[in-house]
Amino acid sequence: MDEFLIDKHQVDKRQVRRAFNRAAADYNTAAVLQREVCSRMLERLEYIKLQPARILDVGSGTGWGTRQLAQRYPNAQIIALDMAIGMLHIARGRSGWWQKLFGGAKQTSVCADLEALPLAANSLEMVWSNLTVQWCNDLPATFVELHRVLKVEGLLMFSTFGPDTLKELRLAFNGVDQHNHLNRFADMHDLGDMLVHGGFAEPVMDMEYLTLTYDDVRGVLQDLKTIGAHNVTAGRAHGLMGKNAWARLIENYERLRSNGKLPATFEVVYGHAWKPQPKQTSDGRAIIKTSFKLK
Repeated sequence: MDEFLIDKHQVDKRQVRRAFNRAAADYNTAAVLQREVCSRMLERLEYIKLQPARILDVGSGTGWGTRQLAQRYPNAQIIALDMAIGMLHIARGRSGWWQKLFGGAKQTSVCADLEALPLAANSLEMVWSNLTVQWCNDLPATFVELHRVLKVEGLLMFSTFGPDTLKELRLAFNGVDQHNHLNRFADMHDLGDMLVHGGFAEPVMDMEYLTLTYDDVRGVLQDLKTIGAHNVTAGRAHGLMGKNAWARLIENYERLRSNGKLPATFEVVYGHAWKPQPKQTSDGRAIIKTSFKLK
């Protein structure tokens, strides 16, 4: 039974790539939440003293966050990485006029999966990821991979969704059918543990709830589709929802209407951690730090 549940919630990467490729052209019109979360992440950089020479923007999408990083770190080389080539095509078009107008950071685009980065070990001072790691099937291994590409004393800063994300929609789908309709999200404390086990030091985790409001259920689902964030798990239904199931979904969600609007809550988790100095050499010998003064 447990194996079935794991398979049921497994993210279908081909569907993710296809969804974001389809969403690329209209993504910027609907990605209000993504930009807001990115802005809040950028505010956190105010308290971090770091001047990275190379930055990896993981899940760079259409490049809005990449451009903000380029403005903040004009001398840095920024690698924009996304698994959807359509997103990178949009980003390239926008980064072209941005660089001509403002100059600054050199940018490179890479189409690849976060869970298998085509980058050298110890090659980056910062990895930045806004609302992307929730698309990974093996989060512990993903953090190990991010640790691999960072230099010692390099910074990982990311945001993702927590378990209460879309709790209203999840509740509305209860009893509608036997299919899985929403992605599964990791708890903030579990993410912190994964960072430590992945080799990171001093992880700092916090979260907040952001709520968007809609006139109807169709608007909620359309927004998720427009940003490529609809259900892509293995246990999803294949085909359109039946008329009776749709009616039950609307009836369930309507019970949650407040002040004339339907809420859609997102639990946003923020995290950052550093890659520490190694405690042992590659052949397993312990590294002991000592200090002395000359008389």
